[in-house]
Amino acid sequence: MKSKKPLLIILMLFTVAFSFAQGGKKLDKIIKRDYQVIECTISKMSDKTVEYSLPGETLVISLDISQIARIDFASGRSQTFDVSSGNSSPSSGSSTITASEMKPNTIAVLPVPYVNSDTQESSGDMAKFAQNDLYNKLLDKSSNIFPLTVQDLRTTNSLLHKAGIDHNNIDETPIEDLEKILGVDNIVAAKVSYTINSGTTATTYNSGNAKVSDNNKKIKTNDISTTTANTQVYYYYTVYFDMYRNTTKIYSQTRKPLLAVKDSWMDSVTYLLKRSPIYVKK
Repeated sequence: MKSKKPLLIILMLFTVAFSFAQGGKKLDKIIKRDYQVIECTISKMSDKTVEYSLPGETLVISLDISQIARIDFASGRSQTFDVSSGNSSPSSGSSTITASEMKPNTIAVLPVPYVNSDTQESSGDMAKFAQNDLYNKLLDKSSNIFPLTVQDLRTTNSLLHKAGIDHNNIDETPIEDLEKILGVDNIVAAKVSYTINSGTTATTYNSGNAKVSDNNKKIKTNDISTTTANTQVYYYYTVYFDMYRNTTKIYSQTRKPLLAVKDSWMDSVTYLLKRSPIYVKK
């Protein structure tokens, strides 16, 4: 029996080491078009689907490639997917890109997708409004982001329009291509995702007239009860905020506003901008 103890200890140490090695295994990352990140192990890919399993599970899950923006493999290789015009094949690169003259130390503000996460509907008007809001915030804080210069919004949108890029497909265009198209070495990319809920509260008011009898006792008469219903709309936002410099992501944060009011996403944009690496307090 004594001779079995060293063997048992060795087996236990081997099991612990194996479990630790499995726990430290690098995973693949699937970045969906709605910004959801799935850490997993990809087992199979085709031109239509990707099959993967979650950590610690053997169940194989199939995901349509049309829902995927990029895959970062555990090996370090990345693959982007161009799903515009119904094409779900991997992006073929920048062979058709017209490069603009590079303007060093210039930052461009991309259109900001403004998407209802329940219906996946995107508002073009709100995308422009959010882009303009972020652009103006950068202009107002120009002294805090020196030596960066903010590229004029008309220039940015004109170059993107010529390249066939808008708020609907901006997420599907590689950053290196966007920098070439816009001629900038810095880019700020944001996205606003939201859901809407409503709640109704009822308030009842009671009123009445009183008269005094001959023996000075108050008698309540003509009671009136009024109920008023109030409907409150709640907006639940998630703001995604990314910054790139020379195609490298230097800042990536997500924030949910504290208040569920209509324009609370704007406060989150301000908060994230002031905490970005390009912002210097003065």
